[in-house]
Amino acid sequence: MAIITKSYEPTFWDRLYFPALIKGLMVTLRYFFKRKVTIQYPDEKYVPPDGYRGLHRLNKYPDGRIRCVACEMCSAACPADCIYIVPGPAPWEGGKERYPVKFDIDLLKCIFCGFCEMACPEEAIELTEIYDFSAYSREDLLIDREGLLEVYELTKNQNYYSRTDKSKKPAT
Repeated sequence: MAIITKSYEPTFWDRLYFPALIKGLMVTLRYFFKRKVTIQYPDEKYVPPDGYRGLHRLNKYPDGRIRCVACEMCSAACPADCIYIVPGPAPWEGGKERYPVKFDIDLLKCIFCGFCEMACPEEAIELTEIYDFSAYSREDLLIDREGLLEVYELTKNQNYYSRTDKSKKPAT
């Protein structure tokens, strides 16, 4: 035996849409008086939290030599296959034997997962807090060794967005 159910028939108040209108206005009024979280982007920069994975950099030793030994562990660990390394003999005496002659990262392929940073035994590659990079052509988003070293110079003091105290909350 089949069970017959009646469909919903709206009441008089439901047909007037007043309850729905008042519920919508209540939501609007609740958020209208709360503190705004919008930042004025070109003037104010959002400071990402610790652990944010942004633009890559190639770290150096205090004497100025590149930490990378061209072991290609970062390239092997990269799931997007966006890191290209050409190893060569180191141009300096003493220390590491290998040196990256060519070190390219295709930022259009990169998924910023951080596996390259975790795989590096020398802590040579690191993801910084830089999020606002753009270009007009695809070739400009292929960052080479010199570009990675420039990012190191910009971020070596960990204050790219002029944050002096890491414990401060971002400006909102």
